[in-house]
Amino acid sequence: MIAVLTFAPIVVCWLTLLVVRPAGSGIAAVILATVWNLVALSVVNVVAVEVGWWSFPGEELPVGLLLGWAVLWGAIPAHIGRDHPPPLVVGVLAWIDLAFMPQAGPVVVVHATWLYGEAVAIAVALIPGLLLARWTAAGTRLGVRVSAQVVLAGAVMLGLPLAVTGAWDQPAWVLCLLAQVLAVPCLLGVAAVREFAVAGSGTPLPFDPPERLVTSGPYAYVRNPMQVSMVASYLVLALVDVRFLAGAVTAFCYGAGLAAWHEGGQLRARFGRGHDAVRAWAPSLRPYPGMPSAVVYLAESCGECSALARWLAGRRPVALRVAAAEGYPGELRRMRYEREDGVAADGVAAFANAVQHVHLGWALAGWFLLLPGVRWFAQLAADAFGGGPRDLPVRGG
Repeated sequence: MIAVLTFAPIVVCWLTLLVVRPAGSGIAAVILATVWNLVALSVVNVVAVEVGWWSFPGEELPVGLLLGWAVLWGAIPAHIGRDHPPPLVVGVLAWIDLAFMPQAGPVVVVHATWLYGEAVAIAVALIPGLLLARWTAAGTRLGVRVSAQVVLAGAVMLGLPLAVTGAWDQPAWVLCLLAQVLAVPCLLGVAAVREFAVAGSGTPLPFDPPERLVTSGPYAYVRNPMQVSMVASYLVLALVDVRFLAGAVTAFCYGAGLAAWHEGGQLRARFGRGHDAVRAWAPSLRPYPGMPSAVVYLAESCGECSALARWLAGRRPVALRVAAAEGYPGELRRMRYEREDGVAADGVAAFANAVQHVHLGWALAGWFLLLPGVRWFAQLAADAFGGGPRDLPVRGG
């Protein structure tokens, strides 16, 4: 039974891929939808066993069953179902599940409340996976797609190894200290993903890449920030479980070998050798001089603003010009940052972008301030302490 439930969806998926070969964003859609369902269904099944929706005779979710389920709800509708109305696709796949779950007795034992679990699975796995596939194939909802990739990468690359090794089973003080140290490499990776979306209008997935070469943000300090983030994270976790040292070595070998050869060749073909100007693994203390140039506007008539302008100028920022806000060609009520690649920001976000031109320490602070939620709270706090919007005199007025 497990073999049927595992291989039937895989065979159907394989046949459909042979008949209609996806390319580019279509491949990305299939991958993301499948991985989303793998992660979401894993969580749903753990909860289902705990609350009694269903159980497994072997007391653990069979890997084959999970894989077949993820392909059925992920890869197949992402490939052949995205041109059909979502309610129809969800309805057909839900009906298949409702029909087969009670009949899968040797593998899954359903209990009286199993329909509640089915509804939860549809809500958190099937529907989001289908929407993610559609948005990826169409190139829309970039922010949602990037956020989903961050969640999936964290779940697969960090959450799963922690759960399998049991490294999380530590005293509370160890976990708190570990989380604080781990936050630094994780921040580097998240900031790199954000920069791909903001500056490159793309994602880290090779089949859904940025439209242009990104040399700003973390990429102004190190060429492979996401890979550096993963290797550093595993090295931190190796302090509590030595098996993560093998993960760090594997991640480094992949990044320095296959990724450098394959992705490096693609980058050279698309953009020349400009991406080689930044070191691959050891972050520089100062940003790459060839990063996109920018201007930050600060009011000379504001004491705090002019002091900040002098502070920025005194740090010898790279590719950043500090200008008077009074001369800005338009209405301006907050600190303003504008970069030649089209990136612009106001207030706290402008400060967070500007300090990325100074050095790595301030860049880390800037990337933290740009995190969702953090930026909103920091702006709220700045406004509360007198840093809110204000009307500025116009030069010559």
